[in-house]
Amino acid sequence: MDSILVVCYSHTGTTRRLAQLLCSHHGWPLGEVLDERPRAGAGGTWRCFLDSMLRRHPEVRYQGPDPEDFHTVVLMSPIWVYRLAGPMRSFIASRRNALRRVAVISTMGSAGASNALAEIAQVLGRAPILADAFTTREIADGSGTARLIAFGDRLLPGSAQQQPELRAAVAM
Repeated sequence: MDSILVVCYSHTGTTRRLAQLLCSHHGWPLGEVLDERPRAGAGGTWRCFLDSMLRRHPEVRYQGPDPEDFHTVVLMSPIWVYRLAGPMRSFIASRRNALRRVAVISTMGSAGASNALAEIAQVLGRAPILADAFTTREIADGSGTARLIAFGDRLLPGSAQQQPELRAAVAM
């Protein structure tokens, strides 16, 4: 089984756009983690902050193919307050047994990807096979597109860089 699924959480749409680009280039399906409670306005922003600082697990729902049916799952999520976004934390914790082989892409203003990566590894009980991070500037101006496509290419069967001991450095 060499199938790949991309699962994203996106509060503002930035991570979703990056996930859609990766999926459209490689022909992979996309699943999405959605908040049960909307995060609109100041109250929603405050909840984002608290979910990250307190490492809370907010209620989420998932729309997309079953991750258990895929060999590799690429998790894509924003960084909030230098930590993993709460909704992705909830998804990973609830589906950890279905996530056998994981790659991670973080989106961020400037930093925090290494913290999120460490948290994901702790929840899964193992490190992701590949990880990278993109700033909102790289996403907005397209300067990260070639690196995103190369990330996806490294996950393809037969890729020399697909070996478990090889991991991309997380951009800071």
